[in-house]
Amino acid sequence: MSRPPITRREWLALAGAGAAGLVDPALAAVAADPAGAEAASAGAKVLRLALRAAETGFDPAQVTDLYSRMVTGHIFEGLYQYDHLARPFRIKPLTADGMPESSDDFKVWTVRVRPGIYFAEDPAFGGKRRELVAADYVYTFKRFFDPALKSPVYQGLTDEGYIGLEELREAALKNRKPFDYDREVEGARAIDRYTIRFKLSKSRPRFLYGLAGSDLFGAVAREVVERYRDDIMAHPVGTGPFVLRQWRRSSLIVLERNPTYRERTYDAEPAADDAEGQALLRRFKGRRLPMVDRVELSVIEPSQPRWLAFLNGQLDLIDPVPPDLAKAAVPNAKLAPNLERRGIRAHTAINSDIGFTYFNMEDPVIGGLEPEKVALRRAICLGLDIPSEIRLIRNGQAIQAQGMVVPNTYGYDPSFKSEIGDYSPARANALLDVYGYVDRDRDGWRERPDGSPLVLQIATQGDELQRQLDELRRKDLTAIGIRTNLKVQQWPENLKAARAGKLQMWSLASSASSPDGFGTFAFLHGPQAGSGNFARFKLKAVDDLYARADVMPDSPERIELFRELTKYAAAYAPYKFHSHRIYVDLTQPWLLGYRRPLFWLENWMYLDIDTARRGALQA
Repeated sequence: MSRPPITRREWLALAGAGAAGLVDPALAAVAADPAGAEAASAGAKVLRLALRAAETGFDPAQVTDLYSRMVTGHIFEGLYQYDHLARPFRIKPLTADGMPESSDDFKVWTVRVRPGIYFAEDPAFGGKRRELVAADYVYTFKRFFDPALKSPVYQGLTDEGYIGLEELREAALKNRKPFDYDREVEGARAIDRYTIRFKLSKSRPRFLYGLAGSDLFGAVAREVVERYRDDIMAHPVGTGPFVLRQWRRSSLIVLERNPTYRERTYDAEPAADDAEGQALLRRFKGRRLPMVDRVELSVIEPSQPRWLAFLNGQLDLIDPVPPDLAKAAVPNAKLAPNLERRGIRAHTAINSDIGFTYFNMEDPVIGGLEPEKVALRRAICLGLDIPSEIRLIRNGQAIQAQGMVVPNTYGYDPSFKSEIGDYSPARANALLDVYGYVDRDRDGWRERPDGSPLVLQIATQGDELQRQLDELRRKDLTAIGIRTNLKVQQWPENLKAARAGKLQMWSLASSASSPDGFGTFAFLHGPQAGSGNFARFKLKAVDDLYARADVMPDSPERIELFRELTKYAAAYAPYKFHSHRIYVDLTQPWLLGYRRPLFWLENWMYLDIDTARRGALQA
């Protein structure tokens, strides 16, 4: 049955419900011209997706937000990749020529780049084909250490112990001179045209995980950076399957098939008992990648318009179903009959992520290690009603988090119970009373121990879901006598302010980028304050445990260190961990090959569009 196009009135009504009457530019463009760019590229296979928040740019060294990395992971290519069908995970070469060689102490890693791989065409190369070589990866890794870039990834990489790279950075800072990219260092060196050698100051048993990912560690060509300089965020040029063709900031991103992409075919190694994976492999094995010609990404933050765009066939995938719409789409965790009749398919999985609220440990009201400050944070944690959040707002599409390690990763313990993991307003009130946070003037609000007002400044985005969460947070905190103010900004602005230490508290989520559950402990690592450590928490005992767990091979002893770190997190409460989301992704009947990734973002090249079926169902 054909479906009528959405009227402008419907779009305005729905956008008004989700964003105070403002229509996102990309959404308005889709509503005005639902045929969009596909008509302009007749016969092309167009994958249409929506981002839930705005991107920041496309230079891997300068971004860490999910929405930018989703794009960079399809333009650039790392040395290794995760097998997109293997569960549990499997790492295999992407641009590397075979698996890496490592020394017995895991301090020296040697990787060979496969000859005959080329960057996408760009004026920076002067009209010549530009082959990918070992020096490109050396340059890529050095860029994270260039102080001029202020890379948010830098602090995390210092843990790897690349010999000489930190000294190179310090020399640039001390001498106030440009970073010396031409100076050879042992930490990352091209020993010939196609061979890279990494030398590390400490044992790194899981160093390979850091090489498996294209979103951050895909090769960047020096000529491109030097040509576009300050505009490099808008000029990503990699060796990957797609190229950037159009970008309207915070609105629309268009990728197209890289016309010079090498011969690469669909292949994978799903487990023998993985029926879904085996079926996908049988269907697509040997197909040339990418299978779609174009990817159109619209930034549609309000969930209602995003959902309506999917229902109207203007999006091929909604990932995931917005929590506020889960009751209509997947009541009782089953696909609604009306959606099933349309051929829409549901894909359900516990995501490898964790939602959390952080408290700025440098803030004069809520930060610090003094007993009364610790008590305040612990009381807030106990006063937040996470079970109601999951039941009422997320519609059951999450499980409560107790520890720090996320599902599907090494070290995750579903049986762990945290001292501050439960909802207990009675315990919260008792803590506040004991440590001097009392209502002296009897106006219904608690004051600080010194008698000054206690008011929490909560950063937020103001989108539809966030407004529901904010309402519940304010209700929870009001119940224990704490007054709150909301500071509303766009997500990228909040992220920037968070890294600068300018927010008192903010709620967000983090997804695993590797199979090692240790990654979340960066939240507690003092040297990563301002990057992975949003709370800017610093404690030597924790940093010492972190350093030990970081270099230790996987073992029961390492798991015990995980438990100790998690206990410190509960004791000092720089974070409140909320939940691990259950994602229900819905795909249109014409979208083929979908499977939610675990620790990686690159999957658009494995998707296909049945244009005949799309046309028939939308006719």
